[in-house]
Amino acid sequence: MSPKWVAVAVVLVVAAAAEMVMCDGGKSLKWNLQRASHDGVELSQLRDRDRVRHGRILQQKPSGVVNFDVEGTYDPFLVGLYFTKVQLGTPPKEFYVQIDTGSDVLWVSCNPCIGCPTSSGLQIELEFFDPSSSSTASLLSCSDQRCALGAQTSESGCSDQNQCGYTFQYGDGSGTSGYYISDLIYLDTTGGNSLTSNSSSPVIFGCSTSHMGDLTKSDRAVDGIFGFGQQGLSVISQLSSLGVTPNAFSHCLKGGSHGGGILVLGQVVEPNIVYTPLVPLQPHYNVNLQSISIKGQTLPIDPTVFETSDTRGTIIDSGTTLAYLAEEAYDPFVTAITQAVSQSVRPVLSKGNQCYVITSSVSEIFPPVNLNFAGGASMILKPEDYLLQQNSISDAAVWCMGFQKNDGQGTTILGDLILKDKIVVYDLAGKRIGWANYDCSLSVNVSATTTATTSTGTEFFNAAQLDNSSSHTNHYELIQNSIVALLLQISICRVFTIFMTPRE
Repeated sequence: MSPKWVAVAVVLVVAAAAEMVMCDGGKSLKWNLQRASHDGVELSQLRDRDRVRHGRILQQKPSGVVNFDVEGTYDPFLVGLYFTKVQLGTPPKEFYVQIDTGSDVLWVSCNPCIGCPTSSGLQIELEFFDPSSSSTASLLSCSDQRCALGAQTSESGCSDQNQCGYTFQYGDGSGTSGYYISDLIYLDTTGGNSLTSNSSSPVIFGCSTSHMGDLTKSDRAVDGIFGFGQQGLSVISQLSSLGVTPNAFSHCLKGGSHGGGILVLGQVVEPNIVYTPLVPLQPHYNVNLQSISIKGQTLPIDPTVFETSDTRGTIIDSGTTLAYLAEEAYDPFVTAITQAVSQSVRPVLSKGNQCYVITSSVSEIFPPVNLNFAGGASMILKPEDYLLQQNSISDAAVWCMGFQKNDGQGTTILGDLILKDKIVVYDLAGKRIGWANYDCSLSVNVSATTTATTSTGTEFFNAAQLDNSSSHTNHYELIQNSIVALLLQISICRVFTIFMTPRE
């Protein structure tokens, strides 16, 4: 008997004995992320990689918690990305997919595929999805109303075989094309009774048959991309509309040398989280950055620089390595930082990037920075959140500006450098994004409902204390012992009642 049905049996027994049981059917899912790393690279290479990604994201128009081990390291000087594993099809097949909050569609490489890498520098074995090998796969036809949802995020079209197709074109000329299919995605969920079970849900995802440009390269190749955007074909939108998960997700990315992190389909709850509204009617996770302040002084930046439009605005994007300031905001920011530390460091330029030679702790010299958002929410950045250590020279260290100038662009993009060591909550039901500084190696509490509070009646699950690899035997024994104890108590009560009842 599966853990799910054992739990149901327990509920029925308790209900029969006590005539009342309070249950909560909210749902939360979690994936852990891996940081893949390579040889050290220059900041210019990181900027080039992020610029390619920005072209990509800007052109694109009940219940459980599950815990996975996290591997890899976080280091922005090592070319890496966050990815997780998903199981698709029947029988289920495992795929490594990049976590991407800047796009909407889950897609994987399919067989056959033109230009798809067959090996990866990430030391993972690449797989190809074959719809003919899955008994539950079905093509999405052009007449299916869900095919129209694809037009929100890509160029879509129909083939002679009436297949609903797509083409994602990225900023550097690379891209991928294929067709949509419907099949099962498998989700390990853990409910309030701490029983882990495997469930599945039908989802629409892309089957890519052609890659171009950087997607053909093997150095950072994965099996596909897991889009976590807001549009109708994103997995979070599909699962929440089916009632499988809440309409929210959260992540906590580890800083330091170990990296990794947590991705939760659900809302992480922590008392220090502050929220700012999402800008409505935007294809990405836009928020209203209103000003930047250092030591209580607001920088002389025209507030219109941060206003959201077709070419401006602030995007929170966990897939970007560095952070990018709108061109008009960059120089005032760097000037203010340099003036604040002018007596303690030696400013130098390294390949066009502002750097500083220091002989003591960076946290003792550089000031915290406040990013001030609509609704009164502030994001406080430590020096390590906006600086990167480039190298060391004798007893001195060279730290460089992690914020980069978004040349010719009015967009500000907050990437991993800013988001690390923070819980970030994407509360789509509440149309808001929240954050709090946090040690992401610790466990997190996940709400069984969206727009959660800590008020009585809200159920929380601790995401890091559940061991997915452990046997269910202990859970079964606990349930069995509980049932025996309950039945014994009922029997004693009945005997006592018969004994004490007067005979006529």
